[in-house]
Amino acid sequence: MGIFMWWITTFLAFTVTVNACPPSDLAALLAFKAALHEPYLGIFNSWTGNDCCNKWYGVTCDPSTKRVADIALRGESEDPIFQKAKRTGYMTGSISPAVCNLDRLANIIVADWKGISGTIPSCVTSLTFLRHFDLVGNQISGQIPADIGKLSQLTVLNLADNKITGSIPRSIGNLTSLMHLDLRNNMISGIIPQNIGKLKMLSRALLSNNQISGQLPNTIQHIYRLSDLDLSLNRISGPIPESLGKMAVLATLNLDGNMISGTLPATLINSGISILNVSKNAIEGTIPDVFGPRSYFMVMDLSYNKLKGPIPKSITSASYVGHLDLSHNHLCGAIPAGSWFDHLEASSFTYNDCLCGKPLRAC
Repeated sequence: MGIFMWWITTFLAFTVTVNACPPSDLAALLAFKAALHEPYLGIFNSWTGNDCCNKWYGVTCDPSTKRVADIALRGESEDPIFQKAKRTGYMTGSISPAVCNLDRLANIIVADWKGISGTIPSCVTSLTFLRHFDLVGNQISGQIPADIGKLSQLTVLNLADNKITGSIPRSIGNLTSLMHLDLRNNMISGIIPQNIGKLKMLSRALLSNNQISGQLPNTIQHIYRLSDLDLSLNRISGPIPESLGKMAVLATLNLDGNMISGTLPATLINSGISILNVSKNAIEGTIPDVFGPRSYFMVMDLSYNKLKGPIPKSITSASYVGHLDLSHNHLCGAIPAGSWFDHLEASSFTYNDCLCGKPLRAC
């Protein structure tokens, strides 16, 4: 009987050990937790015991290997913890380099906590299984790791709404699986790397409200899945490449609030773009007279530029123009008459040299 009981006890202990996360993953998570302070919601209260795969808030393990695969901690959530507290999350501290010891991580989401500071641990580039890296909505500073391109499986990189400085690393061109890039609202400077055109899978590139300078790389045209490009509120100069208007699925192009010069490419007018905002630049010349049935604009904002000449008569042949703003230019002549122009207000045409006709004064 004694031998039988010993065998049962040993078997159960072995089973518990096999089904628990490895001690190295447990230690890494506890070090990760120790670098953070969350005073209101108690989300780390569940991080107790020796099995980090068992109901630890925001932690998911691979069911077969019991290795930690996901850390998903969002400060804005519909989880009952947040609903009961009737508040969003607030967390301070930093991202511990110990997270890099979780070498099977596929997802790191530590988002919208408002108070997490420090830098991105450079060792995250050793997490070769990483697919989703999201630190949006914190106070993280420092630079994007120079060898971020090592993360060949990365599909989402979201570092928006932080205090990140430095330039976009050239190695970003090696993220050939990347589908979503969001670096908005930081202090990133320097140029857009020419090799960004290698990101064949990229569908959204959101880089607005930084200090990015230089010209728009013509290589962007090679990102054939790109549907949303937002580079507004930067320091981009030079002309708009006409190749942008030839991109197959580009639907949103926001370049407002830069130092872009040259003329407005005709390709942008008769393209698949439905939201076009190039306002607050230094674009010269005339508005290309190439509107046609393919021209379908939910938003077309060309205001605060140096455009001259008349509003093209072909604009009446566009399939649709919803919000139109041509104000603060040097346009002159009669506003074309069209039924879908009836909803436009005078503010769409004011502060030009000599425009006339409805909704402005009669010619």
